[in-house]
Amino acid sequence: MGLFSHHLLSVILFTPLLGALILLLVPREAASLHRIIGNLFGVLGFVVSLPLFLHFEAGNGEYQFREVAEWIPSIGAKYALGADGISMLLVMLTTLLGMIAITSSWSAIQKRTKEYYILLLLLQTGMLGVFLSLDFFLFYVFWEVMLVPMYFLIGVWGSDRRLYAAIKFFLYTLAGSVIMLLAILALYFNYAKALGPHAIGTFDIPTLLAAAQSFPDSLKVWLFWGFFFAFAIKVPMFPFHTWLPDAHTEAPTAGSVILAGVLLKMGTYGFLRFSLPLLPANPALRGKIVNVLIALSLMGIVYGAIVCLMQKDMKRLIAYSSVSHLGFCTLGIFALTPQGLSGSVLQQINHGISTGALFLIVGVLYERRHTRLISEFGGLATPMPSFAAIYLIISLSSLGMPLLNGFIGEFTILQGTFTVNKAWAAWATLGIVLGAAYLLWLYQRTMFGPVTHEVNKTLPDLNAREYAVLLPLVALAFWIGIYPKPFFAYLEKPVQRIVQQVNPTFYEQRVSTSPPSRIPSASEGR
Repeated sequence: MGLFSHHLLSVILFTPLLGALILLLVPREAASLHRIIGNLFGVLGFVVSLPLFLHFEAGNGEYQFREVAEWIPSIGAKYALGADGISMLLVMLTTLLGMIAITSSWSAIQKRTKEYYILLLLLQTGMLGVFLSLDFFLFYVFWEVMLVPMYFLIGVWGSDRRLYAAIKFFLYTLAGSVIMLLAILALYFNYAKALGPHAIGTFDIPTLLAAAQSFPDSLKVWLFWGFFFAFAIKVPMFPFHTWLPDAHTEAPTAGSVILAGVLLKMGTYGFLRFSLPLLPANPALRGKIVNVLIALSLMGIVYGAIVCLMQKDMKRLIAYSSVSHLGFCTLGIFALTPQGLSGSVLQQINHGISTGALFLIVGVLYERRHTRLISEFGGLATPMPSFAAIYLIISLSSLGMPLLNGFIGEFTILQGTFTVNKAWAAWATLGIVLGAAYLLWLYQRTMFGPVTHEVNKTLPDLNAREYAVLLPLVALAFWIGIYPKPFFAYLEKPVQRIVQQVNPTFYEQRVSTSPPSRIPSASEGR
């Protein structure tokens, strides 16, 4: 137990990798054994992450469960792991959605099952490594590691245009990664130069970001944009989003769940962790950069929602909805307020839950009909009442219905944005209205009215495995919507640390504008 508690993050990180290594030893013909081992390690990956959630100190803003070991001393790279409230919640989202995605693949994947489950588990390790790394070299290794499994998941098990979508995904992400590598090296060498001519630098993330505060603004601007392109492509922000609809549409269901639920959050996590500390100290220069990013976020919110209204493919519609929803997340980040940042992280969790569930719902229909065209469905609430009920809850969750998770995240983001600029908040609310339009219209066309195709009259309702993957997400949607306090408690200290670093005048202004703690009496007034 001592080994487990002292190396908890390593156990979480490498449990999926262990499953992938065991699958390598299983004969190719044993498809049932591939499924059993894959699902076993999917569940195990989530179970071993539960102690992180249960024993995490919410009031501590520092990195917890830290692990540090020498790795490549000649260049100053270390095996360094740690988790604060932000990364802890994203790790829990990753292990949960990883388990659900693997479980959803039981009957959907019939060919090359061994390779499929190996790649899913490798992808899980790569994503966890991104959220847990406290060393830039290690972070970059995991950032690149997750690229290869996703490429093959789309390219081998995807739909008709899978190769086009896989190559597009690979090239876009790789282009951003190369630019980010240059920014990491610039950070490394500028820090090493300050140490002396023969000193060995470090890739330690907290050390380098702290040292960057003393860099000249001209250098910090270049570093910021270097990281920006990698993260903007991954989110993706408008206009770097064009790879996303193709990747989502062509990927298998589990791939779409992981892509929407976790991979896109690597971009927003990068903005929070690396980009914000690299904003220039000059208020005017920082304001120009923030205005550009806010404008791109608002364009993404409105553009993504409008394009959703024109889609004929259910999966493509949900893919474009991610562009709109992630626009809210970046809006909250670059508002540079505690409410905006907290709401952004919570909305990232909400998006993983709601959009992941929507892709699972499309997967349920695709397994039964092998089509995603909206015109092929109609009146499904009659043969599939339980499916229709869960689909309605998830749709309401995604559009921001009160008492469900989406409302909490969007409201907090809008509150944080409104305090900075009322016009930004007004434009963002247009995305909420359009979101309700495309989600409810999609639900109406597919669930209500008469059954439009004879084959749909005999479609079976949800089976036990499908209930098992959807009901946990429904429960989480209600939990966050009704009682979000525990989640905000985990985020309070890390967010406060970020705001004090990138927007130190916020708390000063709040103190200066706050009402007096005690109203003087009449006698004191005289």
